[in-house]
Amino acid sequence: MTISTGDTLPDATLVQMGAEGLAPVKMADKVAGRKVVIFAVPGAFTPTCHSAHVPSFVRTKDKFDAKGVDEIICISCNDPFVMKAWGEATGATEAGITMLADATSEFTKAIGMDFDAPPAGLVARSKRYAMLVENGKVTLFQPEENSGVCDVSGGEGLLASM
Repeated sequence: MTISTGDTLPDATLVQMGAEGLAPVKMADKVAGRKVVIFAVPGAFTPTCHSAHVPSFVRTKDKFDAKGVDEIICISCNDPFVMKAWGEATGATEAGITMLADATSEFTKAIGMDFDAPPAGLVARSKRYAMLVENGKVTLFQPEENSGVCDVSGGEGLLASM
């Protein structure tokens, strides 16, 4: 079942590459008592994700800050080493966007946003979406109908709905 507005996020553990190396990140702890934007992409360095989706949140980071968002998190079903390199390559890390790896797709499967596209080399990946989470509860959920675009799930699209 796909997560929707009003649902509580599942407690899954993702991974982040930190200053001390690999660090587990418990999603329930990350969102508790906070206002957080989470957006997910099918894959790091893939065309729409790299040239449109992540840049839309880099461009709008200050507008989310002004709306009281504590953190913007980008999730992809890639490994944490790739997510670190991708955050650096896109300017997301410098902008203050948190890059989390859902390497085993645990979180993505738990919210019902997983998919496979073997012809494109994408297996156990995340559908494209953005959500606003307040104290662990989804208050706004915007999945894309077409994974090749980031209209409602891009920074500007999510801001327009807030």
